[in-house]
Amino acid sequence: MEFIDFAQQHGLIIDRLEINSWTRVSTEDKPSKKNGSYIWDGQSGAIQNWAIHEKPISFRSKNYDPFRQIDRQKIKDDQLEKQSKAKSKAVFMLNHATDMTHLYLARKGFPDLKAPVWNNLLLVPMRIDGKLVGCQMIDSEGSKKFLRGQITKGASLVIDNKGRDLIVEGYATGLSVREVLKQAKKRYTIHVCFSAQNMLEIARGKHDPLVIADHDKIGLQTAQKIGQYWKSDIEGYDFNDAFLHGDVGNILDLI
Repeated sequence: MEFIDFAQQHGLIIDRLEINSWTRVSTEDKPSKKNGSYIWDGQSGAIQNWAIHEKPISFRSKNYDPFRQIDRQKIKDDQLEKQSKAKSKAVFMLNHATDMTHLYLARKGFPDLKAPVWNNLLLVPMRIDGKLVGCQMIDSEGSKKFLRGQITKGASLVIDNKGRDLIVEGYATGLSVREVLKQAKKRYTIHVCFSAQNMLEIARGKHDPLVIADHDKIGLQTAQKIGQYWKSDIEGYDFNDAFLHGDVGNILDLI
């Protein structure tokens, strides 16, 4: 079995095989979203379908040769070059973006909120230790993607009001949490992590973080690994869904 066949068995849709970096792709169950990811070095790799996998599943080709000499420095240099290009593109896009309303934000309950928009794409900056590494791009239909080659592991958007660390997955969830806490005059430091797996990465080193969990299998499993968490009473809801329906439960008691 080849790697692409292995990935397809787990529902990933790979149109073009990228090498040596985690790549987000669509899945058969959610073809309009980038709900799968893979990494492949030509001999071994791993895949993850976020809807069904708690962690990546490894794959090794039958042709794998453990004694094959791999130019690891070249791989590293290529990866760094891709990351640098992604960062430069993010800088360009954000510098040429216009702060304006966006249909995606309107659908999520923020019709008047202005944010960076470039070529009709809502741009969400992603940083590591305060330094820009890329951005998430969201179109009017809610489809999300990252810049090719950018760093995503450990990258986040921080919405800081000098309060408790709150770990969230999506941008709309982060905005919804901020709105509720602002109205209640509560302080917060919201970390938008962009994926369930990255929530674990961002939560490391944070003192007593509170997870705002999506009420689905992966969301709850991730939250339970981190510690205390909020979830909607309705299965399938995230905090933005609860916010739109005016029922955010006991979140204020948890802050």
